[in-house]
Amino acid sequence: MRRLSSINLAEPLHDYGADMAPSFSDQEVERYARHLMLRDVGGVGQQALKKARVLIVGVGGVGAPAALYLAAAGVGRLGLLDFDQVSLSNLQRQVLFTEDDIGHDKAPAAAERLGRLNSNIELMPIHRRIDENNAADILGAWDMVIDGSDNLATRLAVSDACVTQDKSLVSAAVGPWVLQVGLFRSRPCWRCLNPEPDPEAFACASQGVLGALTGVAGALAAAAAVKALTEAGEDRAGCLLMLDLLSWRTVPVTVSARPDCPACGPSRKAKGNPS
Repeated sequence: MRRLSSINLAEPLHDYGADMAPSFSDQEVERYARHLMLRDVGGVGQQALKKARVLIVGVGGVGAPAALYLAAAGVGRLGLLDFDQVSLSNLQRQVLFTEDDIGHDKAPAAAERLGRLNSNIELMPIHRRIDENNAADILGAWDMVIDGSDNLATRLAVSDACVTQDKSLVSAAVGPWVLQVGLFRSRPCWRCLNPEPDPEAFACASQGVLGALTGVAGALAAAAAVKALTEAGEDRAGCLLMLDLLSWRTVPVTVSARPDCPACGPSRKAKGNPS
């Protein structure tokens, strides 16, 4: 039976100990067979996915495809946070939705669709706006956060809260033809990468964006999350992948921790949380 509920931030989440690793039904063994036979994932990695709690901030161009792949991968509890409604202009890239969803809240609409993809996971739609005042409370219930939001204020609030709570953050962003995806763990943080971020860099409504590019970004974000959760391969926290589809080039970037970063720098404890 599909489990679909509204989030209760006060509700304690079940935590599996080493001796309580989730088991797999015959159906799950068949469903996840390609993961179970995959080197560096296997049964241990799939168990890690099953007990993982991942929050997607922004179920839009990036968050929608990321949600599809994480639901398909068997992430045990998947949070879908968005305060927006589905519009006709979304359908050029947000392939999780259909014309029937226009005018409906994105978070529950996404949960309904994902529930039909995988009935073995728990989906938690969160129709709520996240900002610097509530980010810490919202993120506290999750192991990992995927930020696919489309505005600077949200990205700063999410990144800062992840630093404060030592949460793993997969940040994915797109421009008209360019994407960037990276994994951050406290230090360096997203602010180290963007000391003076341009608010317009995250506004596809004013610049336009290639629809398929957001799908690539979402798939890469999901892959980064699965890789980190299963501890497959080398830990690449603090490394960013940039892809320019117009010139067909990829550029790897290693993010350096800034000593003066107000979020993760040495002075943050003395000054308190960044504003």
